[in-house]
Amino acid sequence: MKLSDYIAGFLAERGCTHVFGYAGGAITHLIDSLYQRQDLHFIGTYHEQGAAFAAEGYARRKNDLGVAIATSGPGATNLLTGIGSAYFDSIPCLYLTGQVNTYEYKGALPVRQLGFQETDIVSIVKPITKYAVRIIDPLQIRYELEKAISIATSGRKGPVLLDIPMDIQRANVDDNCLCGYPEKPEDRVADFSLAHIMELLGKAQRPVILVGGGVRLSSAQKLFNQMAKQLEIPIVCSLMGRDVYDNTNDNYFGMIGAYGNRYANLTIANSDFILALGTRLDSRQTGTASTFAREAKLVRVDIDRNELDKKIKKDEYAVHADIGYFLHALNEKISQLNNPAYSSWLEQARTYRQKYPSVGANHISDPNFIMSELSKITAVDDVICLDVGQNQMWAAQSMQISQDQRLLISGGMGAMGFSLPVAIGAYYQNPQRGKVLAIAGDGGLQMNIQELALLKRNRIPVKIIVMNNHSLGMIRHFQEMYFEGRYNATIKDYEAPDFCKIAAAYGIRTVNIKDSHELSSLKPLLSSDEPILIEIQLPQSTYVYPKLAINRPIEDQEPLLPRDELAGNMLVKPIGSDKTDSQA
Repeated sequence: MKLSDYIAGFLAERGCTHVFGYAGGAITHLIDSLYQRQDLHFIGTYHEQGAAFAAEGYARRKNDLGVAIATSGPGATNLLTGIGSAYFDSIPCLYLTGQVNTYEYKGALPVRQLGFQETDIVSIVKPITKYAVRIIDPLQIRYELEKAISIATSGRKGPVLLDIPMDIQRANVDDNCLCGYPEKPEDRVADFSLAHIMELLGKAQRPVILVGGGVRLSSAQKLFNQMAKQLEIPIVCSLMGRDVYDNTNDNYFGMIGAYGNRYANLTIANSDFILALGTRLDSRQTGTASTFAREAKLVRVDIDRNELDKKIKKDEYAVHADIGYFLHALNEKISQLNNPAYSSWLEQARTYRQKYPSVGANHISDPNFIMSELSKITAVDDVICLDVGQNQMWAAQSMQISQDQRLLISGGMGAMGFSLPVAIGAYYQNPQRGKVLAIAGDGGLQMNIQELALLKRNRIPVKIIVMNNHSLGMIRHFQEMYFEGRYNATIKDYEAPDFCKIAAAYGIRTVNIKDSHELSSLKPLLSSDEPILIEIQLPQSTYVYPKLAINRPIEDQEPLLPRDELAGNMLVKPIGSDKTDSQA
């Protein structure tokens, strides 16, 4: 059979239902092979970046492999932002790129290029993939496919890339003569002392569990919820862990970090024990590391030894293990825990939550109010895809995510233009289950606005919510803080269009929201079977608060609390104070 036909069959047998991509000369054989199958669907996007993000959205929702393809040269390089996003957020994706014929490839010749659109994409992507190779022998196709997918989906997951020259794609192969990759049993890694962790937890008076995105990546949500119910202690999350734990639970206390909920940061700052599960604890979570949860013992669980080697505390205890394996072991021992009652500590965390809610005015001028209202009209199984910018932080601060909902977020790469194509991929992963929403700012939507054509063409019922403040609000805020209000390229030399007119030109229904009472009209629209763009008009000067300024401890976000009020919230010694005694 033709090698490209073999690839298509291989993907279908692996459980892949949709492949995303954009046509090009060097990938036409593979596209033709995909189209000829009844059990596999090629979804043509309008930009390769859209295809890369769509594959990522598919993979994030399924927690399994997503696939995107692109032609050689500019097609392959247009995948890069999506590949980087999958790499930094540990998303398993397979990227297949076309390449010039092997006899046209420059090889060792000291020239820049020999074949048309020839580009060494393998060398370019190696820093942001787990594995990348150019296939030069047709007989290696099964081996390389199996190897790439095994690498992508094991350990700390991530993207892989196979670069396939045109003459290799059209070569004839006998699938009975193809050698496979020797599958190795997955090393679930279990290097820890459960007794030591139980001892630390048993001695704690103010413990906190910090849940990160690694819990979902290891498919350990049920195990996590089992543990959370047994322990009944405060739970906070990272940005990537926002959709792991049901936000309606009374012991959920929000998201920590630079743009985290103030009550979450106060809770973790005053803790004396932290169990951190599958989270990198980067500077956007901790602020200045030396001041982070300074009286807390820290236990970190991660599949990636390199992350654990980057210590936050000198005496932290590193658990190099799969999160699911660790939680299974812990759940078996929790009943033996001789732990004190945490009622007073839980009440303290509830006090923080009551004093510092994320929603201020109940009016459309407060974007956090909008996000809170939007979460009230979503339903179980819905998937909410966030773009990057102020819209992302408002949603992360104020949307209430229930147990079976998903919140798809670009974390490490932080790529604007993420939400729309990711929503498309998430929809195709399971078209029959739940609604899919894409929330974006005016800047982010313009990054991949061409994918509106795909929504209309395929009648994809994604609902796009545009938070339009006619500026690049996150950077505009920085310019106010650090650049004396010089709004270069955020207000000056920047403009947002009328998104309703643009969507209408694509043939998509639109709604323009200007008043608070109009938000209630959105619920029936979200359930419709057609794509709809909803534009919400905001003031130009919008802000994300609370916000952590440089060199401040995580509990001291802007707008700054009066110093006596901050001190009154602290059970540990406040930074810069003369207080010496910790309070129970």
